[in-house]
Parts: sequence; structure tokens; C-alpha cells
Amino acid sequence: MSETNTNPSALHTLNPLNRFSDRAADYVKYRPSYPAAVIDTILDGLDAATIVAADIGAGTGISARLLAERGVRVLAIEPNAAMSAAAKPHPLVEFRDGKAEATGIEDDSVDLVTCFQAFHWFDPTPTLLEFQRILKSTGRLALVWNNRDKEDAFTTEYSNLTVSGSVDPAIHKRSDSAQPLLVSPHFTNVRLATFANYQELDLAGLIGRVRSNSYTPKEGTLLDRLILDLEQLFDRFQNDGFICLKYSTSLHLASCDNKNI
Repeated sequence: MSETNTNPSALHTLNPLNRFSDRAADYVKYRPSYPAAVIDTILDGLDAATIVAADIGAGTGISARLLAERGVRVLAIEPNAAMSAAAKPHPLVEFRDGKAEATGIEDDSVDLVTCFQAFHWFDPTPTLLEFQRILKSTGRLALVWNNRDKEDAFTTEYSNLTVSGSVDPAIHKRSDSAQPLLVSPHFTNVRLATFANYQELDLAGLIGRVRSNSYTPKEGTLLDRLILDLEQLFDRFQNDGFICLKYSTSLHLASCDNKNI
């Protein structure tokens, strides 16, 4: 999903609240995690055991648990009940029903806001205003994406197949979704860091991975063709029954600006 689009905020109009409802089981089993160095960078200089983070668009809790494993108390905000119900519990993670634009969190009450693989689904202007509202003046914001590595042959061919087998081509045309943050008056000191990431999958895992995408058809000839193509791709690249999807994980980290803005 790295192709360009002149309207980076359009995806919030494509039913983001419900489009993953029938994908939760595959999502929790087959979506990639994030490098430990990403969490290190987000928490750098913070005392993890004393802070509260709001993980917005928490999904099945992949990122919330990564933060909680460092001792952070996490408010996992997720509007899709099927996704939050599929999450593995953690004693430091509290799931709450809420939207990015209306989290239900008190003013000036969290030290950190994170969005992992989610910010492109939000209406950016009210969302960033909401993030500023709930963050303390010393707070920080982290936007994270696992972007497919366009330099890797297998990952590139996999991406091409997911586009050709998509029921929603507009999804693949999102641009740099962090752009609204870069021009926001509510956040300063925006810096970008990138990290290598990968996911080893057997054939069942590869098919489950593509089924977790909201734009993959659930049934029919388009899905049948996609699975056949994936099987052939897997046979060409597999090594001892596994392939490797490669990612470049991007982290945009920003400081909350003066509350008077």
C-alpha cells in the first residue's frame, strides 16, 4: 500500500469502523508485529512504569501488548467489537470502545498516544486535535506503519498480487499518510525513523496474511484466483517450507505543542 494518492485523508470515508469485522481471527493470527527498536525509540527517555499510553485503533492489541510488556499502562481504543474481542488479554491493557476523533479519554491525561497501522483510517484534522486534547503538554505522539519493502522480489510480487486480487483498489493508493501530522499546528519536532522488519510464513500463514486484509474478497472467483497465484508464488520462493515478507517499519514521533494553540 505504498502507491501515491493526491488525497491522503480519503481512506477514512471507506467504512473503517466495520471493514475488519470479519477479519479478526486472521488478523490476530497472521498480522506482523513490530521491531523491538520501534518501542525502544518511542519510550526513549520515559519511565515506562509511570506513564499512561493511549493506543488508538488498537485492533487486536498487537501494539498495545508490546507497550504493556515494557510496563506501560495502555488504554486500547478500538471501535470494532470483533477486533477487541479477538485480542489476547494483558493485565496492563484496558480496551475501551472509542473512535480516533472521540476517544472518551479525559483532557491532559495521557503521556503517549500511539497509532500502529491505523492513522490512515482516521479523519486527520479532528483526530490530531483530539490527540492534542488528551495528551499532557509534555506528551508525545507516535505513528507507525509496516510498509512493504519494494526492493524485495518476493514482497513486491506478493504486493502486486494483492492489488490485482483486491475488491477495493482505492485502498492501495494511499499516500504518505503521515503528511497531516507534518503540517499540523498541534505537534512539533516531528522526526522519522525507519527499521527493518520481516515476517516468516508457511503457505497457510501466507494465505491467512492476505485474508486479513480488508480489501481481499472473502469468497468467489477473485479469491480463488488470488489463492492459486499465491500458491504458485510460494512454490517459487519458499525455502524449507517458509517465505519471508519484508517490511520497512516507519515511525513518526512528535511532541505535543503548546496547549494554547
